[in-house]
Amino acid sequence: MSLDLHTARALLEWQIELGVDESMADTPIDRFALHAAQKATTAAGPVAPAAESSTVVDPIAHAQDAARKVTDLSGLQAALETYPHCELKLGARSLVFSDGNPAARVMIIGEAPGRDEDIQGKPFVGRAGQLLDRMFDAIGLSRRAEVAERALYISNILPWRPPQNRDPTAEEIAMMRPFMDAHVKLAAPDLIVLMGNISCQAILGRRGITRLRGHWTEALGRPVLPMFHPAYLLRNPAAKREAWQDLLAISAHLKSSPA
Repeated sequence: MSLDLHTARALLEWQIELGVDESMADTPIDRFALHAAQKATTAAGPVAPAAESSTVVDPIAHAQDAARKVTDLSGLQAALETYPHCELKLGARSLVFSDGNPAARVMIIGEAPGRDEDIQGKPFVGRAGQLLDRMFDAIGLSRRAEVAERALYISNILPWRPPQNRDPTAEEIAMMRPFMDAHVKLAAPDLIVLMGNISCQAILGRRGITRLRGHWTEALGRPVLPMFHPAYLLRNPAAKREAWQDLLAISAHLKSSPA
């Protein structure tokens, strides 16, 4: 059966959405024969290119080196786009880097892109993102504001969507942490808001958002306030009262320490 290009692409995207990350060959592969061939090759003597390709690369050290070399946000985005060790990028449509005003006093760090974010290439654009916008509008802050004092800058710990919106692994977080450290350094916000458990785990090394939220701490040389993720608030509307208290705390902090 022959498929037209649009149908074939739709089927491929559907499989990726289901989490397929490996294709199967049309004919079976004799792994025993391959093993025998590899043994014969080894017995014949070492081959220089093969020895070079066996070099193990530390993905975290590679990330640290790549992040250390960037000098601006566009360079950081380019470094993420070319980083080869995070397999999440293979199943994602988009690299979700940031949204809002990089000069903002407040930087929000979320967890990872969802389906809508993956499609649009921007963080917090689904239902949770719409709630986030309404929350910060209530204290006079917006990702659309051009004036830094009224602006928000938004990013995520992971720039690629995990399959089925699963939680990131510890290895994935560790690979992306050097890039986030560089992101904060380049954006230089006055304070950071950590949305949800994953961002707290990545930046603070702790989980338990119900205990952490509402308590100021410090990380990356800046004041940090953990908050409930808007997706959690959509599932638990009663927690919006605590979220409002946190928003008031952010507003008071900004007023008490003017730019």
